[in-house]
Amino acid sequence: MASFKSSSSSLTAFKFHLGLFLLLAGCASAQLSTNFYGTSCPNVLSVIKSAVGSAVSNEARMGASLLRLHFHDCFVNASYLPFFIITSLGGPSWQVRLGRRDSATAGSVSDVNNNVPSPALNVSGLISSFSNKGFTAKEMVALSGSHTIGQARCTTFLPRINNENNIDSSFKASTQAQCQDTTSFVPLDVTSPTSFDNAYYRNLLNQKGLLHSDQQLFSGGSTDAQVRAYSSNQASFRTDFANAMIKMGNLSPLTGTNGQIRTNCRKAN
Repeated sequence: MASFKSSSSSLTAFKFHLGLFLLLAGCASAQLSTNFYGTSCPNVLSVIKSAVGSAVSNEARMGASLLRLHFHDCFVNASYLPFFIITSLGGPSWQVRLGRRDSATAGSVSDVNNNVPSPALNVSGLISSFSNKGFTAKEMVALSGSHTIGQARCTTFLPRINNENNIDSSFKASTQAQCQDTTSFVPLDVTSPTSFDNAYYRNLLNQKGLLHSDQQLFSGGSTDAQVRAYSSNQASFRTDFANAMIKMGNLSPLTGTNGQIRTNCRKAN
């Protein structure tokens, strides 16, 4: 959704060890299941949860980086790491269906451009982009709440900050000050940038959405009511977000002989 700041070396190392671990665990069937590794590796969930929790604890921005990775993978190809990322940050929990394989090929630039929503989209474009993947406008608003964590590069949002009128003046001034170096990164959620909560929606009500696509969710359009609802009801947001993440994880996953478990996340086996 946005250009999150991440540590490529840490992320690559984490994914490599996870991939190797799951490869050694083995795959017993071609169907997704909450108990997929129940026989071959019954402790897999606790081991992964511990590893993700440690990674996020050592580097807070890792959570947003892995969440963004999941979003891009599911919209272009799928993963289940975000369950552990979100729960590590105090977010909602849900039953994870396991058994996904990695793609044997890398997604092309055109695949990404054609499937991943741009931060420059207006609300109708966002609704259309998510609808193409089978999501409702309500689910789109819920998933956008993932921007309650993470950072975006100044070049991604400066056109909005400098030129749009639906923006809080003090937020505009402080953001411009942080972007004197346009390669810098700024938190997507200025209120609680490392907590998975509903502050993102309250920021939109106060015209403090960092990305153009963020503020478009509350701009006099059809999604305004849902933003208001989530801004005042965190429990509802948590429930809807978890359900939407389950749905996202089920977007055409590769299972069985379709795909592979990579030993090196940078390339196919």
